Amino acid sequence: MLIAVASKDGREIDQHFGHAECFLIFEVDGTNVTRVDEKRVGRYCSYDEAHPLRGHLLRAIADELQGCRAIVCSQVGEAPRVEMSRLGLEVFQASGEIRPILVELARIL
Repeated sequence: MLIAVASKDGREIDQHFGHAECFLIFEVDGTNVTRVDEKRVGRYCSYDEAHPLRGHLLRAIADELQGCRAIVCSQVGEAPRVEMSRLGLEVFQASGEIRPILVELARIL
């Protein structure tokens, strides 16, 4: 299963969903966690007078992360979490080392 992670350093889940300009993609198979890709995205937390709800950015993020089962980040607002779920990606909040968190998350997904 593929899981997208918001991380500044590639070791820890330590970035807010809306601040992420890149998501690291990990493949999780049992206890094996392998980084397989990196996806650049438009930063959700940006002001756009013409589009204050920024739904177009959420759709673009969902399109870029197509194939992932979930997203893990340190924080996420309720509105983007709900919209991402509607677009087919569950968003989970967690902080700490990536590998053990993804192994545990994969067990419940």
